[in-house]
Amino acid sequence: MINSTLPEPNTDQDELRTIARRHPWRWVSALVALAAGSGIVWAFASSPNIVWSEVGSYLTTRSILEGIGLTLLLTLVAQSVGIVGGVVLAVMRRSRNPVLRMISGLYLWIFRGTPVLIQIIFWYNLALIFPAVALHVPFTSFGFSVETNSLITPVAAAIVALGLNEAAYMAEIVRGGLLSVEQGQSDAATTLGMTRSQAMRHVILPQALRTIVPPTGNELINMLKNTSLVSVIAAHELLTASQQVYAVNYLVIELLIVASIWYLALSTVASLAQAYLERRLQVVLRVRQQPWTTRAANHLASLRSPSPTSDGKS
Repeated sequence: MINSTLPEPNTDQDELRTIARRHPWRWVSALVALAAGSGIVWAFASSPNIVWSEVGSYLTTRSILEGIGLTLLLTLVAQSVGIVGGVVLAVMRRSRNPVLRMISGLYLWIFRGTPVLIQIIFWYNLALIFPAVALHVPFTSFGFSVETNSLITPVAAAIVALGLNEAAYMAEIVRGGLLSVEQGQSDAATTLGMTRSQAMRHVILPQALRTIVPPTGNELINMLKNTSLVSVIAAHELLTASQQVYAVNYLVIELLIVASIWYLALSTVASLAQAYLERRLQVVLRVRQQPWTTRAANHLASLRSPSPTSDGKS
């Protein structure tokens, strides 16, 4: 009789060992990149043409700090204008009214198709087209008129140009967020008796925020850096403040390093805030655990109810 029982394997002798594959070129490339980066940093740090003591002394001067304040003001106000305008344009793009869709599409075509630097210069020189802004009540003498140059200051031109340009990009971000919400959510809101606008405000937009917020953080960082473009119209932001200082003392590289350090610091803070918001949104996406009171009540209810046996008898 043949014994068909197989012998048990000897786990001590037949145990398989996993050996990691070696990657010598990975270490070589890392060393080369580290050496190249260290060489560039050392070249800048040891350059006799850069007065690093002046860099430290100008980091906290009054002119630079005032420029930082205006940079933050331009960033927050222009980004707020862009967010509000982007939501309006995105809703217009999804409207059933063909005129609204056409106006929104034309707006996006113009503001996304022209450089933001040209838009800044255009709004600053608006007085060349309209020397004065007037508003009068028809068939009466009531009204007012103001010169455009006194109305469109460098700061106002910067806010209008940056805000309107940002609205075009935020419109696409918001539209993408709206498309990420399932059509069934809108149908369910309509079934409950909501109008289209009520469904947009109370159902669709709150869910779309989970998709809209992360790219909006990137746009905020880009806006922070784009404020440097308003130096062409002499708005006293960070770059203009640095330029005015090195125009007097000729420390061009030192003041540009000062501006770069502040831009990096502000961008880092904005990036940390964006990462925090993204973590909070990830928590919202997860299934939240029930409160301990609800879990305790469910546990007591399960203890009081009899547990049926397999044959149906208790």
